[in-house]
Amino acid sequence: MPRGQKSKLRNREKRRQARQQLSDLVEAQPTESEEEEFPSSPSPSFEDVPQSSAATGTSSSLQERPKASQSQETTEHWPEGPVDKKVALLVSYLLRKYQMKEPVTKADMLRNVIHKYKNHFSEILKKASEHLELVCGLDVKEADPNRGTYVLINKLELGCDEKPGDDGKIPKTGLLMTVLGVIFTKGNCATEEQVWEVLNMMKLYKGKKDAIYGDPKKLITKDFVQEKYLEYRQVANSDPPRYEFLWGPKAYTETTKMKVLEFVAKIHGTVPTAFPPLYEEALRDEEERAQARASARARTAALARAHSWATARSFFCTK
Repeated sequence: MPRGQKSKLRNREKRRQARQQLSDLVEAQPTESEEEEFPSSPSPSFEDVPQSSAATGTSSSLQERPKASQSQETTEHWPEGPVDKKVALLVSYLLRKYQMKEPVTKADMLRNVIHKYKNHFSEILKKASEHLELVCGLDVKEADPNRGTYVLINKLELGCDEKPGDDGKIPKTGLLMTVLGVIFTKGNCATEEQVWEVLNMMKLYKGKKDAIYGDPKKLITKDFVQEKYLEYRQVANSDPPRYEFLWGPKAYTETTKMKVLEFVAKIHGTVPTAFPPLYEEALRDEEERAQARASARARTAALARAHSWATARSFFCTK
């Protein structure tokens, strides 16, 4: 088997395992020994953390592999290794911190989650961060290396979850980034069938409630559309009517093609340059945005100079 194909298979298996670990969080409770390890306060409760799903695929197109069925018992696929269990617990812990709008320190994670596995801290944090990015669209950033402080940041500049703690729900940015990725890889316009082909592979279906995303059809055809992240329109001259998705104005404002391509590349376990045509388009988009920002700054500076000149002229003319 060619080396590249072996690498793809390894990446798929890695993503499958990551997705399975997150899926096992639905309705799962810590074991008695784990409950004893966590202090009663101020550590967050994990009992209401819902099932999560992550995405993975091939390099030819944005494809997702299915998560574990929600109808299966959570203990059936619970990660067997102690390090994997710590990854699942850390995902839960970081999500609760995000919902409570609280930063978290390395000391917090070691004391409340990692315990005797502190030698595996970097590995556990890396895996947990990967899950949070692919499922929830959250980046785990080290805010202060000296103090070991970390924050969770929505991948969108303002975010489709602008008030993370108000409703207690898991951020939905991961699903939005997935749909934006499908649209981008399909020539900046994806049919509804193309989008649902990917979502079905994530075990998301029309009319079927999801533990994280609720009603996925309502979310992508109404909620994200009303929030201006997506545009949902009828395909021209289609009879019977068919529909397609495009990026909405808010998506163009809060993210970029390069950021979405980076998200797509991470799903595939590769880098943006592995998709040459998309990478070139993303670079052009970055250049155009830079030029637009430079022009805006120049206009602002010119207006400021004109205002100053007019003010000075008015002052001297009144003398």
